[in-house]
Amino acid sequence: MSLTNVISLLGGLALFLYGMQMMSHGLEAAAGNRMKQILEKLTANRIMGVVLGAVITAVIQSSSATTVMVVGFVNSGLMTLSQAVWIIMGANIGTTITGQLIALDAGAVAPMIAFIGVVLIVFLKNEKSHYIGGILAGLGILFIGMDMMSASMSPLAESDSFINILTRFENPILGILAGMVFTALIQSSSASVGILQALAASGIVSLNSAAYILFGQNIGTCITALLASVGTNRNAKRATVIHIMFNVIGTILFTTLCLVTPLISWMQEITPGSVPGQIANMHTLFNVVTTIVLLPFGNRMTELAKIIMPDGHDKNNVNNHLVTVNKEGLGQSAIGIEETKKELEHMLGMARENVHGAFDVFISRDKDALAVIEKREDDVDCLNKEISRYITTAIPHESTETGSKMFSAYLTITGNTERISDHAMNIAGYSKMCDEMDASFSDTAKKEVKYIQDICDRLFGYLFNIGSDAIEWHTKVACMEQLIDDITREYRDNMFRRIQNEACSYQGSILYSEMLTDFERIGDHALNIADEIVNIKLIEK
Repeated sequence: MSLTNVISLLGGLALFLYGMQMMSHGLEAAAGNRMKQILEKLTANRIMGVVLGAVITAVIQSSSATTVMVVGFVNSGLMTLSQAVWIIMGANIGTTITGQLIALDAGAVAPMIAFIGVVLIVFLKNEKSHYIGGILAGLGILFIGMDMMSASMSPLAESDSFINILTRFENPILGILAGMVFTALIQSSSASVGILQALAASGIVSLNSAAYILFGQNIGTCITALLASVGTNRNAKRATVIHIMFNVIGTILFTTLCLVTPLISWMQEITPGSVPGQIANMHTLFNVVTTIVLLPFGNRMTELAKIIMPDGHDKNNVNNHLVTVNKEGLGQSAIGIEETKKELEHMLGMARENVHGAFDVFISRDKDALAVIEKREDDVDCLNKEISRYITTAIPHESTETGSKMFSAYLTITGNTERISDHAMNIAGYSKMCDEMDASFSDTAKKEVKYIQDICDRLFGYLFNIGSDAIEWHTKVACMEQLIDDITREYRDNMFRRIQNEACSYQGSILYSEMLTDFERIGDHALNIADEIVNIKLIEK
């Protein structure tokens, strides 16, 4: 095998993998931020879940990408572990489409498929056409790369030493290990199966040795999901365990069948003139039969995964901070948006606690309670920086205008939430000044502060209960904000009357006025948050 052949092989592999990436990106752009709604509708039962997993994988030609998406969805709470089982099973079926298309010599029309895709991207302005074009162009490039790999390996058919090495893989253990290692290295079962078919098309390998390599390839593809589960919560790791269990059980089952039955001979008789076809059929049979066998035991697999990965202290479940942005990958838009939403809810909840506690501290001057608010304020500031960093990193990689708008809205929300907590900290911090200035408040002022606290509690109650009609909900929040403005004016007038009647101290009136200003600003920022939430609801439609 000459250097030219090696370069051609590597170039073909590069095109193959790039084609898969293009198709994944096209599907992500078309449905990324709507993936949550799609999953909720189509994973209601196990059959639809399997079909969904198969369809997604058939489109992007990569079970690894689908499984990584599933791990991400489980980690972010978009999908339950039970739903993940069916998607994973379907993904293993969908990945066999690549082999079948290769066996049918789809590479002959690959240039035309790629040309149609490029035409849709270059000459049409419609955004959806660009997405479809990306999928088609990626498919065409994938098969062009497959043809390049097949042509580059043809000289190996004349190498006795290489053929002798391959014949050793008729030993089940060696074949399975070889398939596992090779697929784990390139992290794509579709690519490794395609290379195996390319060797077969060149007359180098027969089904006798290819079968066991094929079974090992199904296990090796789990390495991608395994790597993706690093740093995720316990349920996401369990999804990876289920993926591994599926392929290990399938490998044990089919290795046994090949040893005790003439299964390989039967597959050779189905397509006697095409070893690539035999490999494709064995790959399809492996995943379809394994799915049928394990389908009734999906819930049992979930329970077994929980036994293997038992419940315990999981810091990722306690506070699932946004740490990294995966620039590529199916479903990353939906995952990023959902995780941002969860962190914002957590941040707004802390700001809510600070606001409620701040008014108590303002009157009671409880130093321990003030320390709790100060600590929580530091947490809000840290979370604000983390969310802002995450969003500004994610937006440049967001493939849709809708996703970008949602991230922008979330960025505005996090800024306003941080400012609410700042104003709460201001109100609580006035207690120190009260001690320093020896300020005092009248009983009337204390009752007013209590009523202000109740108004803020009602305001946050609205923010956390949007309901089905976002417009009506926004009207209620706007009315609350107006009420806050009215109360601020009324209570400031009351304060001036108390000053005239010498019913409150000069120092106390200064701090009380500052508190009213912070109270009014809390209402303003809450309305800003409501404005953005309504925008998000309209975007989601």
